[in-house]
Amino acid sequence: MRTSFTVSKSVPAAASVIAIPVASDGPVPKEVGLTRAQLTAMGFDGRCCTSLPISPAKGSKSARVLIGIGAVKDINESTMRNIGAAAARACAKHGSMATTLAGVSRLNKRAAAKVFVEGAALALHRWVNLKNDKSSLPALTKITLVGDSADAKAGVAEGVAVATAVCTARDHANTPPSHLTATKFAREAVTIAKKSGLKVTVYDKKQLEAMGCGGIVGVNAGSVEPPRVVKLVWAPTGATNKVVLVGKGVMYDSGGISLKPSDASHASMKMDMSGAAAVLGAMSALKALKVKTHVTAYLMCTDNLPSGSAMKLGDVLTFRNGKTAEIHNTDAEGRLILADGLSLGAEGKPDAMVDIATLTGACMGALGKKMAGVLGNNQGVVDQLLASSGRTDELLWQLPLFQDYRALLDSNVADMKNVGGPYGGAITASLFLNEFTNGVPWAHLDIAGPMEADGDNGWLNRGATAFGTRLLIDFVANFKKPVKAPKK
Repeated sequence: MRTSFTVSKSVPAAASVIAIPVASDGPVPKEVGLTRAQLTAMGFDGRCCTSLPISPAKGSKSARVLIGIGAVKDINESTMRNIGAAAARACAKHGSMATTLAGVSRLNKRAAAKVFVEGAALALHRWVNLKNDKSSLPALTKITLVGDSADAKAGVAEGVAVATAVCTARDHANTPPSHLTATKFAREAVTIAKKSGLKVTVYDKKQLEAMGCGGIVGVNAGSVEPPRVVKLVWAPTGATNKVVLVGKGVMYDSGGISLKPSDASHASMKMDMSGAAAVLGAMSALKALKVKTHVTAYLMCTDNLPSGSAMKLGDVLTFRNGKTAEIHNTDAEGRLILADGLSLGAEGKPDAMVDIATLTGACMGALGKKMAGVLGNNQGVVDQLLASSGRTDELLWQLPLFQDYRALLDSNVADMKNVGGPYGGAITASLFLNEFTNGVPWAHLDIAGPMEADGDNGWLNRGATAFGTRLLIDFVANFKKPVKAPKK
C-alpha cells in the first residue's frame, strides 16, 4: 500500500490540499468563505461523496476541495468509508492531503478513523506492476487526519492493517497466472506469514498424495505446475474459540477437459484464486488487530488445465475424508479442492469453518456482481457472517442449503457426483461441500460475482476486488461459538 496515514492536531503546513467537509444542511463552515447559495449556484449541494475544488485560502498555498458528507445524522460506517474514498479520489492529483472529515460524524473517533482510512486507501490502490507507464498511480501518498486523539490514532492503525490486507489480496488476484503459480503463491504466503506472526506449513504434491488429498491432486493432474496447500495458523495466547478458513486457490481455471468457452471470461480466470487471496490477506492482519480467536487457514492452490494427463469425465476421486466423487464436469473443480481443505479443517474439531471461493456462475446469475451468496449448515455461523457483511459493506445474501437437492448428486459408481444438473448450481455445489464438514458448524461464501469490478466506484477499483477479506477479518475478530441449532 503506497499511502501513509497520520493523525495531527492541526493542518500540516506542507499539505498540498485540504479536504473540507460540507453537509447538505446546516451552516457552511466559515473557512469555506462561500454561502450556501453561492455553492448551490456552483452546482454543489453537499450531497454525500460529491466534491468541488475551490480557491486556496488567502495567504495559503494549499489547494482546497469541498467534500459533500450529506446529512450528519445519516453518517454511518458505510457512508464514512465512502466519504474517505470520495475524498481520496477528489484529491488524487495532489501529493498530500489534510482533512477533518473523519471527525464530522456521530461515530466514535476510532471507528470513524478506521473506516475513513479503509475507503481512502482502497480507492487509491492500483496494480501497475507490469506497466511501463505508471502515470495511472495517484500522486496522493500521504493523508493526515486532523483532530489528534488516542482513539483516532488507534483507528488509523486498524484501518491501515485492514486496507493493507485488502491491497495485498487484490495484488495477488490481479497477477497473471504465469507470474503467480501455486508454488510462487506459497512462497509469498510463507513470507507474509513470517511478518504476520503466523505459523506456516506448505504441502507439496507428494505429501498431498500421501495425505489422501485426491481432490486437489486430481484437479492438478493436467498441469505442469505442481499444487501447493498452505496451512496458516494464528494462535493467540488464551484463545478459547477456534475457526478454520478455507480458500479456493485455482491459479488459472481453463475448465480442464470441460473447456470454458473462448471468450473474455478466460482473462478473468487468473482471479479464480480470489478466495485464497482473501484468506491470506485476512490472516496477515490478525496480529496487528490483536484478534483473540484461534484461526487456522488452508490455501488450496493449483491450476485446472487440459492435457493428456488431465482429470477426465467419469473419473472417480477419493478425498481426504475417504469419500468418493464421480467427475461429470471438470470445470466444477473448486469444490474438489475445497473438499480436501474442509476435510483437513474438520479434523481439528474447530468451533466453525468458513470456505470462500469463486465457485459458481449460478450464484453470479442469481445475485449479480454486487453481492456474494452464503449458505451453511448452521444458522449461527451464517448470522455472524451476515452481521460482518453489514459492518464491512461486503454484501451477502443467504441462499438455502435445500437438502432435497442432495439426491441430484447421487452417483451409480461413487458416493456422489461433482455436479447436480443444470439448475440450482450454487445450492448443489454447497451440498457437495457439506459432505466434507463432518458435522462442524460451517458456511460457504460464493464470491464468483463480486470477485471483479468493471470500473472505479467508491472504494472499488477496476479489476480484482479482494471481496471477503475485510468480511473475514471482521468475522474472526467478533466470532462467538454458534448457539443456534443446525439448519435442517
